[in-house]
Amino acid sequence: MSVLDLAPVGEGATTTEAVRHTIDLARAADELGFTRFWVAEHHNMPGIASSAPAVLIGAIAAATERIRVGSGGVMLPNHAPLAVAEQFGTLAALHPGRIDLGLGRAPGSDQLTAAALRRSTGPQGADDFPDQLGELACFLSDDFPPGHPFARIVAVPAGELQPPLWLLGSSLYSAELAGLLGLPFAFAHHFSSAHTLPALARYRDSFREGGLLTKPYAMVTVQAVCAPTDAEADRLALPAALSFLRLRQGKPGRLSTPEQAADYPWSRGEQEFVLQRRDGQAIGSPETVRASLARLLAQTEADELMVTTQVYDLADRVRSLELVRGLWDELPLGLQQG
Repeated sequence: MSVLDLAPVGEGATTTEAVRHTIDLARAADELGFTRFWVAEHHNMPGIASSAPAVLIGAIAAATERIRVGSGGVMLPNHAPLAVAEQFGTLAALHPGRIDLGLGRAPGSDQLTAAALRRSTGPQGADDFPDQLGELACFLSDDFPPGHPFARIVAVPAGELQPPLWLLGSSLYSAELAGLLGLPFAFAHHFSSAHTLPALARYRDSFREGGLLTKPYAMVTVQAVCAPTDAEADRLALPAALSFLRLRQGKPGRLSTPEQAADYPWSRGEQEFVLQRRDGQAIGSPETVRASLARLLAQTEADELMVTTQVYDLADRVRSLELVRGLWDELPLGLQQG
């Protein structure tokens, strides 16, 4: 069982407070015995401070002792593969055996911001993702095929210190690519729950031994907000629902307080949107969350579960992790093997 965090920036808070709270949350996850703590890459979103995963990962790894730390993920089309290889090679050298490199092919931003990141107004390059991924893998392993134009370039550090690669996705494309390359796959159930089961089936059906794995390994990320009562969890989860609604409306902003979210003038259509989005999430008391997670594991047969908890107050985020961790022994056995 693992944790994904986006370093949420709340109303009335600063980005400095947001990243420090993420580090504090990672310390709590480490002490509680979670397997991984990943941070995402997002840009031009005032409510999310995780724009530079490699920098944040270094700070988190330095502040923790045991937990694996990684990206959920680095949006590879935004970056030169050599730069990513050297950033994560350096992280792996500083924290041997504790760094994961999760990769996605979406920009993690709007198209204008993506153009500014890449210094290009041309095509965004998602279709070039397999080639970029291949370059990155060769830089990390220091093993290009003979005759490759980059064969004389050495990424430093690299070679013996390469972190394991994961492919992330919310569609069938990344699922199939991860299977064909024999890589572990993480699906964003919290973002695209309707596609979870088809994507996992595609991943397992297309899996070819020969990459990092001898058999498929699937992780599912789910929004989980656990509180002493269902009503309290619903109250804490409402700001995240409002943030996602605003994002879909093209008006991204900071994470509201529970009181601000409750006072928002919800239209009937917006309420229906929130209810539909809650499908597949684990929000409620420990008993409710246990049932939701057990159902998700039974449906997906996931090898690992990653929870993300977008709530306003750090103390509520930590408490939610504590309560979810307390359910560990009551969930299906496969969950305890991550």
